[in-house]
Amino acid sequence: MAQKKVGRGRAVGIGGVFLRAKEPKKLAAWYKAHLGLPVSDGLVIFEWQTPGRPRRGQTVWSVVDDASSGWGRNRRPAMVNYRVDDLERLLTKLRRSGQAVDPRVEMGEYGKFGWVTDPAGNRIELWEPPRRRPGPAAPLVPME
Repeated sequence: MAQKKVGRGRAVGIGGVFLRAKEPKKLAAWYKAHLGLPVSDGLVIFEWQTPGRPRRGQTVWSVVDDASSGWGRNRRPAMVNYRVDDLERLLTKLRRSGQAVDPRVEMGEYGKFGWVTDPAGNRIELWEPPRRRPGPAAPLVPME
């Protein structure tokens, strides 16, 4: 039986950037018109591949409704999602060092998610992608 490769419990890239807006469709249209982002249904999925590695990756950019519940009590206008190599290990390290870690961890077809708040009050989403990507071209959905 193959053993799971254990990461070091660290961020390894940016999984996504999420912007809050009172009028998310209007803001997404602004980014599409003025920066040329290919926004569809409020999000953009940037695909990339690291040289020398067969697996492709994605970075999500999304505008979410200001009333979104996925941000906890945080009222900041943006949240960054970091890809991590071992969510459990990283959350344990953060808790041990006294950081403000959300006790909730979510697991689903898109991987594992956890949250921490930095010293400046910014909520950070931590994401460990699944070992295998769900479906041949499963779309990611914006946070609600």
